[in-house]
Amino acid sequence: MEEEEETTTKKGVSRRGVLIGGALGVAGVGALTFLGTQNRNQEAGGCISTDISATDMKLSISNWPEYIDEDDGDYVSTLTQFQQDMGIEVSYVADVNDNSEFFAKVVNQLGSCAPTGRDMFVLTDWMAARMIQAGWIQKLDKANVPNLDANLISSLQGVGWDPNREYSAPWQSGFTGIAYNKSLVGEVGSITDLLTRSELKGRITLLTEMRDTMGLIMLSNGADPANFNDDDWGTALETLTKARSDGQIRAFTGNEYINDLSAGNIAACVAWSGDVAAAEDENLVFLSPEEGMMIWADNMLIPNKSDHKANAEKWIDYYYDPEIAARLAAYVWYVCPVDGAQAEMEKIDPTLVDNPLIFPTPEYLASTHSFMALSDDKANSYEQEFASVSG
Repeated sequence: MEEEEETTTKKGVSRRGVLIGGALGVAGVGALTFLGTQNRNQEAGGCISTDISATDMKLSISNWPEYIDEDDGDYVSTLTQFQQDMGIEVSYVADVNDNSEFFAKVVNQLGSCAPTGRDMFVLTDWMAARMIQAGWIQKLDKANVPNLDANLISSLQGVGWDPNREYSAPWQSGFTGIAYNKSLVGEVGSITDLLTRSELKGRITLLTEMRDTMGLIMLSNGADPANFNDDDWGTALETLTKARSDGQIRAFTGNEYINDLSAGNIAACVAWSGDVAAAEDENLVFLSPEEGMMIWADNMLIPNKSDHKANAEKWIDYYYDPEIAARLAAYVWYVCPVDGAQAEMEKIDPTLVDNPLIFPTPEYLASTHSFMALSDDKANSYEQEFASVSG
């Protein structure tokens, strides 16, 4: 098991910090996730986009909340610096609150080869894969993004759904593991502990994100979430169902678990690394479970019918400059995808240079696992079965 990482003070909060909202609970999320793409797929090259970047120096971006540094006194943010350096006016909107919710916002436009009003959006691996496979995302002009190929860290290269990163560029990456309040309970070192220890009964939460929660449970059962079958899934669902029926689980949540963890309403939970770091609570500890962690990335994508593709590619290349990437990482505290940023961090904040939540070592990454890509039919089936328990 990796050495536990205690939180220290940082600026900003997690990009997962804004929940879908009370009106859209677990059932709502599930319903959105079940929207398929089969009847809305676009043929490669069939949805032609006209780029007016050369004559219209604008760029519209949708990203997750609190996922970029901000101007603060004498500090000039990377966003402001980009606009000054490139002469491009950026409309940056934090309206990606959930992958499935955002999917519902743009599915009709993308599925009918219509503009979304956005030149770029940032989505998690599984949703990025779904959109690329549906033919909704434009291929990057590699000549415009040399920093991407030169500086993308090795652990994020060669993903199965975009092996050459022809369509996607990671914005930030992160981990899903265990968090606990050390003022309330001793170390909770495994998912098995979380789901079975008697002193935690009714005092834990799991995540509504199916791939995070079920991925960790599969690991605890000895299965590989990157390569599993229906039997592995069924065993994990039985484990979850038993923990729920035993009263072990207080709730399934988005990132409001951080408030409950700090307040002592719960003692431990499944957690995202950046959320714990952002809490600024010395009693909260994030660690890798003995079974391993889930790893994910959020990816920059340029949709079909974007008017400013070349300007979006300038944005990607800019944020793959190691100095810019280090400035962003010092603010958001997620895994930086840019090789060379760690050396630049020496100049910005030396205390973060060896922080594995930002610059994980190969040994730290060895404990991480991804969730395998699913067909629409399989994803819908699994999401419905998970919702039947989590809901």
